[in-house]
Amino acid sequence: MSWTDFMKDTVARLDVLQKETPETFAGFNQMGKAAKTPGALDEKTKELIALGIAIATRCDSCIAFHVKSLVRLKTTREELCEALAMIAYMGGGPSVAFGAKALEAYDEFSGGSAGTSV
Repeated sequence: MSWTDFMKDTVARLDVLQKETPETFAGFNQMGKAAKTPGALDEKTKELIALGIAIATRCDSCIAFHVKSLVRLKTTREELCEALAMIAYMGGGPSVAFGAKALEAYDEFSGGSAGTSV
């Protein structure tokens, strides 16, 4: 699976919905901006939490968005894998499988070659 193509398709679908529900998206975007504002926790920590929830809810789109943000925030592969281990511990088998997807997305978005497509 190409995570880059998946993101393009997802953004295109969201753009269509946003045109139909602009107030909803404005509110959601404002909530996201407020939630990501650094405070006691930095943005990277908040994105790792969001990735854990994305994996737990098995949302490929959310995984892609949050992994892309983690790459932007210069999260190392080691940091990501450590978070994925904790996510797997809390979520069991399904979180292991979706964590593997998150690692694959990380490798693609970061330009790494450690991952393999499944």
